Amino acid sequence: MFQTILLQMNSEGIMSVLPFIAMVGVLYFFMIRPQVTRQKKEKKFQSEIKKGLKVVTTGGIHGRVVEINNDGTLLIETGAGKLRIERASISMELTAKYSADVKK
Repeated sequence: MFQTILLQMNSEGIMSVLPFIAMVGVLYFFMIRPQVTRQKKEKKFQSEIKKGLKVVTTGGIHGRVVEINNDGTLLIETGAGKLRIERASISMELTAKYSADVKK
């Protein structure tokens, strides 16, 4: 299919397709690639969660990991009590941020 398209194009046809190819390249390097990198980092972080870590969920709940279960759930302790959540719903770690706030 691509051979047929390329054979039918002359030099003007290639020049008219070039901006579309450039737009796809820009979309890939500025939107898709950073998102994939971010997802890989988040997945790695979620697999390395350990007991005692202060975390924030994707819903904005702050807490400390109390228990890690083999079924992919965590028990986090918040100011209002303990919640059982999925490991995938952990957004980021706050342990370093809290320790920096305490030092101030």
